[in-house]
Amino acid sequence: FIDTHLLSSSKEELTTECFAINKIEIFHNSMPITVSSSKLERKHSIDKSKVKYCMFLILGLGQFKTITSTTTFREGCFQNISTLSSSARKVFPPIKKTSRVFSFFYHSNIQPYQMALSQEDTSVGNKSAGSFYEKKRAKYISSSNQSLKEAGERIRSGHLVSFPTETVYGLGCHALDPIAVSRVFDAKERPLTDPLIVHVNQVQDATKLWEASNSESSVSNSDGDNSVFTSNSNLEKRALEVLADQFWPGPLTLVAKASPEVPSIIMANSGFVACRSPSHPIARRLISASGVPIAAPSANKFGHVSPTRALHVMDDLGMEDVWIVNPDLDQDGENTKKEFVCDVGVESTVAKVEFLSAEGMGRVSVLRHGAVSANEILDCLVNNGLGGSFEVVEKMQATGESVSHVAPGQTIRHYSPNVESFLISHKRYANSSNTWSEEEKRYLETAVIIDFAGRLNSLKEMALAYRDLSSDGNSNTAAANVFDALRWSETVDGVKRVYYPEIIFDGNNVGKNEALVLAIKDKLTRAASGVIIDVLR
Repeated sequence: FIDTHLLSSSKEELTTECFAINKIEIFHNSMPITVSSSKLERKHSIDKSKVKYCMFLILGLGQFKTITSTTTFREGCFQNISTLSSSARKVFPPIKKTSRVFSFFYHSNIQPYQMALSQEDTSVGNKSAGSFYEKKRAKYISSSNQSLKEAGERIRSGHLVSFPTETVYGLGCHALDPIAVSRVFDAKERPLTDPLIVHVNQVQDATKLWEASNSESSVSNSDGDNSVFTSNSNLEKRALEVLADQFWPGPLTLVAKASPEVPSIIMANSGFVACRSPSHPIARRLISASGVPIAAPSANKFGHVSPTRALHVMDDLGMEDVWIVNPDLDQDGENTKKEFVCDVGVESTVAKVEFLSAEGMGRVSVLRHGAVSANEILDCLVNNGLGGSFEVVEKMQATGESVSHVAPGQTIRHYSPNVESFLISHKRYANSSNTWSEEEKRYLETAVIIDFAGRLNSLKEMALAYRDLSSDGNSNTAAANVFDALRWSETVDGVKRVYYPEIIFDGNNVGKNEALVLAIKDKLTRAASGVIIDVLR
C-alpha cells in the first residue's frame, strides 16, 4: 500500500490536509512495526508532501484496526470523514462518511500526549490494543542524590536517562550494552550510520576503550627491530592522553580506534569510538551513580534542534520510555525555579586522533566545531612535545544519512527546526545599496529572522519575528542561545520560513571565542541544510 500510493500519487492538493508525523507503530501478526516519515523519505527519495499524504492514508486505515498503538504528535482530535475537504475524502472510498479518522496538528510549544486511534475493538491478532495505554511515557526526575542513584540503576539495567551537560542535554544509556544502545537509536529515530559519544568521568575510563591505550608499548619496525619504543601506538596514546588531560572535563570529544569490547553499533561499524568527559556536575554524578560508561547523543529526534532545556527533551521524547533529569525540581518533584539552560549551549568539538603509517605522521582531524578550537588543540600538542609528530587539520563533512561516520553531526541537515530554513548570502545582506523587492517583503511577513551581531537587522521591521543571538557579537552568549532560538522559531504563529545570515569567517587566529563563532556558523548552516540564497523565497 505504501509503495503503490506513495510513488504513484501526485495529489499535491492534499498537503493542506496532511500534517507531518514523527512515528506510527503498527501491529502485524502481533509484532510491532515502526514506520516513520523520515524513514519513508530516505527509502523512497521523495519529498515531504508525499510522506504526509502516505501517513494520512495509513491513519485512515486505522479504522480497520490496522493501527492499534501510538503516534507521536502534539495536538490531535478525532473528526468525522464528512468534515474533511472533498479532495481529502477521495482517499477514503471504503470508509463510511460517518466513520472517524484521526487528524493532528504539529505545534512544538504544546507538550506531547497519547490518544488511541480506536477504542471500539480491543484485539488485533493476538495483541490487545489495551496494551497501548500501558506504554511508558517520559517523566521528569529531580537532580537529588536519591533521584540520580535511581537513574544510575536505570542506566545499568539497560534503560534510558536524559541529563544535562555543559553542551546540550544527552540521552544516556549503558555504552557497553548493545540492546541499551539500540534503544537510543529507536527513541531518536536515528540512523545507525551516526555513531554515539561515550561519556566518562576519568581519563583512564576512556583509555580502556581505545585500542592505542591497550597495545604493547614496544613493537617491531619494518626491519624487525624490537627496540623501537616510540611506536605509532605510543604516539597516538600519548596524544590522546595529553589532549584529555588538557581539555577534560570539558567540551572536547576525542575519537580513536576502538578496543574490542566496544559494541560496533555505537561506532556505526567504523571501528572508531568517540569519548568525552563532561564537566557538568549532574552529568558527572550520574556517571558515578551508574558505574558504567554512558553513551549519549543529544536528547532529541534525529535532525531536529538539539535540546538545552528539560522541556525541549520532553517536547521531542515525551512519548518514549525515558527519565529526564530536571535540575529545577525539588525532591518532591515540583518545579521550584526557572528551568536550567546548558552553559556552553552547542555540542562539543570532535577531534579524531590517528597515526598514518604511510606518511609516518600523526594527524588530529577536527570533525565538528565546538568551544575548543583547532589552534588550541595544536598548542596543546606542541607544548607537550608532540608538535613535530602530529598535524592538526579541519575536516568538516556534509553528507546524507546513508553515509557511515566516525563522529556525529556530519549530515548536511541537522539541528533543523520544523520550518523551511535558508541562509541569506553575505553578498546580499552586506551590500550597502541593497533593496528588498515587494515580493521579498511579502515573504518576510511570514518569516522569522534568527540573526547574529545585527547582520540582518535591516529586515527586523519587515519580518514576522526577529531574534538576535547576540547583538554585540558575543560568541559565548550566541552559542548559549542558538538552539533555544531555533526551537522558538518554529513556535511563532504564522511562520512559514526561517532566515539566518551566512557567516563569513577567514579562519585565521582561531581562539576560544572564534571557535564558538565557527560552531554557530556550522549549526545555522546545517539548520538550513546548507541552502544559501541571494533572493528571498
